[in-house]
Amino acid sequence: MIQLFRVSKVYPPNFPALTDLHLQIEKGECVFLSGPSGAGKTTLLKLLFRAEEVTEGQIIVNGRNITRMNGAGLARLRQEIGLVFQDFKLLPYMTALENVALAAQVIGLSVRESRSKAFHLLRELGLKDKHGSRPPSLSGGEQQRVAIARALVNDPVLVLADEPTGNLDPDMADETIRLFLKIQEQGTTILIATHDTRLLRKFNRRVVMLQRGCLVGDSKHGDAGAGS
Repeated sequence: MIQLFRVSKVYPPNFPALTDLHLQIEKGECVFLSGPSGAGKTTLLKLLFRAEEVTEGQIIVNGRNITRMNGAGLARLRQEIGLVFQDFKLLPYMTALENVALAAQVIGLSVRESRSKAFHLLRELGLKDKHGSRPPSLSGGEQQRVAIARALVNDPVLVLADEPTGNLDPDMADETIRLFLKIQEQGTTILIATHDTRLLRKFNRRVVMLQRGCLVGDSKHGDAGAGS
């Protein structure tokens, strides 16, 4: 699903955010991307979504070289990727249902179809009675579930989550990770950036560790340091 070949990202004037990364993530995996603040986690997610461009190297996502994409190809890529953020990024003046449905309407679904899909997802995520609520009236955990529903509404093959539990208490953080694992069971590839080592210990999943922009551990290859 994801292949990185000698990927580097340098920000002006000469700040290396990522250096010579080689990485492969298979279809249907759920992988934690970990490391301290400034390790390069968010930069890597931005490269995978083409919010940023590589300085060197090649990135393959779902069989296509995204470093060479533009126009329609880039638009299709972004339709296939769901994004979840630490601060939710919900529109406060819209209801939960409208926030989720909007993501489907952007790619051309009718209002009726998009709202039907949104309602189904909110029900599946335990928010059936909250579809008419606006984000300010929802708890942090409820807002994150709305954000996850929005990421899933277009049936993505890949979900990228950037510190999705950063604003949640431990119980809600655990519930959020369990939601991602449930999504993985349906065949979706999940990449979760987190610096929360408690989650890494609790959930037995592959951990890719970054430090100062370099890959320093990968538990798939038996590196004991990856989960420390």
